[in-house]
Amino acid sequence: MRNPEGESDRAPLRPVFDRRLKLEFHGSRVTSDAGLLAYRELDHALGLTAMAGGALTDSRTGRNGWHGIVGLLRQSVYGRLAGYEDVNDADRLGRDPAMRWIVGGKAIERGGASASQMGRFETELLATDDNLAALADLSGMWIDRVHDHDAPKRVVLDMDSSVSPTYGEQEDTAYNGHFDCTCYHPLFLFNQFGDLERCALRPGNVHSADGWRDVLEPVVERYRERDLRRYFRGDAAFASPEIYEYLEAEGFLYAIRLSTNQVLQESIAHLLTRPVGRPPNHVRRYYASFSYQAGSWDRKRRVVAKVEWHPNDLYPRVGFVVTNLSRSAERVTWFYNQRGKAEQHIKEGKNAIKWTRLSCRKFRDNAIRLQLHALAYNLANFMRTLALSKEVEHWSLTTLREKLVKIGAKVVRHVE
Repeated sequence: MRNPEGESDRAPLRPVFDRRLKLEFHGSRVTSDAGLLAYRELDHALGLTAMAGGALTDSRTGRNGWHGIVGLLRQSVYGRLAGYEDVNDADRLGRDPAMRWIVGGKAIERGGASASQMGRFETELLATDDNLAALADLSGMWIDRVHDHDAPKRVVLDMDSSVSPTYGEQEDTAYNGHFDCTCYHPLFLFNQFGDLERCALRPGNVHSADGWRDVLEPVVERYRERDLRRYFRGDAAFASPEIYEYLEAEGFLYAIRLSTNQVLQESIAHLLTRPVGRPPNHVRRYYASFSYQAGSWDRKRRVVAKVEWHPNDLYPRVGFVVTNLSRSAERVTWFYNQRGKAEQHIKEGKNAIKWTRLSCRKFRDNAIRLQLHALAYNLANFMRTLALSKEVEHWSLTTLREKLVKIGAKVVRHVE
């Protein structure tokens, strides 16, 4: 078949990022990762991986290197995007036709980097303090580039922690009683579009909010000069007066869950008495709003409560949210509940990008690989939210990748 779409009177498709590449079928040269070319087109259009050339420092000496630092980063990120979560498959991927053109440069003729080369890239070249810091900043730089093309009117930041199980004697691994396993305990910060603004790997036994400032502050600084409304959401782990004061000083509106206590319960005592009469078959919801000041707070703040009476439940389900929003209690509760999308994004990262497969011995090497997984995740999410139709926004990243493998050439034409 001369043309991927089966039309003999049309010229072969050529991606914009390299017009020398023709998308045709030849039995002797077949790739199972043709869908990656669509991501490479989007990458080229936005200039994403090209940013690494100015952000990362290449400490190598000599002139006999086949691959520049941008090419190595592409092979690392796109390999993870294709589902290869470590460098074990680098030898095969280096010979893959699609990966060779994605990496570019000498890789087109000579092949991509080997497993040993990729291992040195990730555990030596990127392991310096400067490169690790630059790698952590790169996701935000990508998101800024996207927003420069399509500026949002508001940004909603959702912070949450998760678990990354560990095996063997890995540095800083520890047992976490909440997750009931030996693990790392990474921290993530997403925006409302599902983009991963920033993340950090942490030891397994730290509190869920530990290191929140190191993750949140760089993102807040990036948005400080942009003219948009700014919001923050977090679960009860982030219910800290230090966080409230910081967000208020930065002009953020927030909704953060509060753990219940006796004072809060007494404030809504009138809603905690079972309603008289036969219980209906539907859930009954009641809302309340009041001022509250905990002992560690510098002043009173607004607290919103939601009480739900479910059929066949003896006691109501109660939730409290501290907020500086002025909207109604019901709308505040609805806004906070959207924070659950962050948990879905984390599940996508685990299942589609496999970013919890952190098997290195050294903690720093695992921190680097988490950042590489984050870049792969963001590139996939950009494809879903920017380059394709609105219907695709509801696909999971796993479904999106499967579709692109099947219709890779057609998607390249769409992005072009």
